[in-house]
Amino acid sequence: MSEKTKKGASSGEVERYVLRLFVSGATLRSTNAIANIKAICERELAGRYQLEVIDIYQQPDLARSHEIVAVPTLVKSLPAPIRHLIGDLSEEEKVLVGLDLRPKKDGP
Repeated sequence: MSEKTKKGASSGEVERYVLRLFVSGATLRSTNAIANIKAICERELAGRYQLEVIDIYQQPDLARSHEIVAVPTLVKSLPAPIRHLIGDLSEEEKVLVGLDLRPKKDGP
């Protein structure tokens, strides 16, 4: 797949999202994060996302190269800007804002 994700508005093409979820084995927090982000992606980004789940125990070098300091961590690399979301991704509104799918609400 090409790294180009934002496509020309005049051609009717859409933005693709490239996401990596770093987890630590099959812990409850990791499995919840996987289920949560898959549900959000299928509902909000159906057909226009790539999600890679990376176990830091199996691929520690990849976690180090992405400077992962806590897990689960979701990294949105495309479309820019790069974003890191830490936790089990259960607070859906925060995930949607972090992925730039919803505007951040002002106020308290």
